[in-house]
Amino acid sequence: MFNLSSLKTALVAVLLLASNQASASGVRVHITEWMYSGNGGEYIEFTNLSGAGVDFTGWSFDDDSRLAGVFDLSGFGIVAHNESVIITEDTADNFREDWRLASTVKVLGGVTNNLGRNDEINLFDKNGNLIDRLAYGDQSFPGSIRTQRISGNPGSIAALGLNDPTLWALSSISDLFNSYSSEIGDIGNPGQFAISAVPVPAAVWFFGTALVGLASIKRRRA
Repeated sequence: MFNLSSLKTALVAVLLLASNQASASGVRVHITEWMYSGNGGEYIEFTNLSGAGVDFTGWSFDDDSRLAGVFDLSGFGIVAHNESVIITEDTADNFREDWRLASTVKVLGGVTNNLGRNDEINLFDKNGNLIDRLAYGDQSFPGSIRTQRISGNPGSIAALGLNDPTLWALSSISDLFNSYSSEIGDIGNPGQFAISAVPVPAAVWFFGTALVGLASIKRRRA
């Protein structure tokens, strides 16, 4: 029997499958949050939505120069399904202290290819394949968010793996992502991405609920 909860789960699976098919390597690891400037260190969050662990040995990050190998992500090791990991220009210890993160949250500090107001986030696997890219900037993309001291989150599931900054929204305290203020006044939710918190696009949700309604009518007529 269909219900809205199971429908959302099904729609999430379909949208993530589409994202998976668009990936060069077939691995679903996505950019799920970023802050380009803050009172503390800027940061980027990556989340593994592959359904299994992913070995980050040889993986790397770069900004708009788009070069694989610039910042090594091997230190993350095996990233479990649904696990979120963080890179930051700050030290890992300072970042954890500022955001009150548990020691189990994987953080790599010392990023020197820093993000700017208008920049790119590029994630590469060990073979140099582009896994995810987000070009952003409120100046380059008028009407999109500016993530200065407030992080950006996907406004819907459709934003994951799609290089479109207009689909992202700013964090706010106690939002769907459980965002909060750091010890030094930045707002975000690093290290705790939950796919269940991401809204399904309205058009997709409407279509899915319509299908549920039709199925219900058919059952009543049977």
